[in-house]
Amino acid sequence: MTIEILQTHKLLDTCEKALAERYTVHKLHEQSDKAAWLAESGTRIRAVAGGNVDAALLDKLPKLEIIANFGVGYDTIDTKAAKARNVRVTNTPDVLNDAVAETALALMIGLARKLPHADRYIREGKWEGGNFPFVQELRGKTVGILGLGRIGKEIAARAQAFKMRVVYHGRHRQPTEPHVYYESLEDMARYSDWLVLVAPGGKETEGIVSRAVLEALGPDGYLVNVGRGSLVDEPAMIDLLQSGQLGGAGLDVFADEPRVPQSLRDLDNVVLTPHYASATQTTRDAMGALVVKNLEKHFAGEPLISAVV
Repeated sequence: MTIEILQTHKLLDTCEKALAERYTVHKLHEQSDKAAWLAESGTRIRAVAGGNVDAALLDKLPKLEIIANFGVGYDTIDTKAAKARNVRVTNTPDVLNDAVAETALALMIGLARKLPHADRYIREGKWEGGNFPFVQELRGKTVGILGLGRIGKEIAARAQAFKMRVVYHGRHRQPTEPHVYYESLEDMARYSDWLVLVAPGGKETEGIVSRAVLEALGPDGYLVNVGRGSLVDEPAMIDLLQSGQLGGAGLDVFADEPRVPQSLRDLDNVVLTPHYASATQTTRDAMGALVVKNLEKHFAGEPLISAVV
């Protein structure tokens, strides 16, 4: 019999096609009455493709064996509840490292050189009235990275290519890494010109970039977030950006996306992108393929490619 799987949200067309060729796919996000559908059909589901799986949903899928998450971050999945039910969880690491690192550097360059502002300056016909004000450069500056994992290391390598000094903060010092490690995030922010966030979301890291950390970064410091919006005390960040106590911010993620506060959108010292750091066709196709490969490995009884639980 064909294996029945549950797709919890829209996936890439290439991923959806590959899933449909191998399994009977039910799309939860397209059900008008999700609760009724789960009550009737949840017992047949052996796998989930996608995210947004909490304990309540797990309770409705008693035969679930695996959750193949689309994305490297899996904070939308209750991994503790999954582990308690002996449900495996996979993600899609590595294939998006370069794309996210490129976006981080793009936000840094956009802020330092004021690229969006310079573009508007020409479009609005202001150049004829005088030259654009001087801008900043990355060379010689210190970038503090919160989360020196796979993506963090790619950001560090690119920052060094721009002749920047790299320091980092994380749960543990990494003895084989040449960069200076700070045990205190606030201390690292104080001695950094740039603070780049690429840590995972979840309760453990929620609000880790507090007002105190942002104040330590200071009026000449810049924040770049390509991790999760939950990492930052967003109201404090907006307040400090408005008052000039924080120099600027380049943000790809937000606390309640896609709803971005108007007060943040009105600021002139920010560069905003719509959570698209990994949104290249090449990367997203590779992420979708990894979702499918993990499911194939599981149902073939072979080791998973990228298990997190």
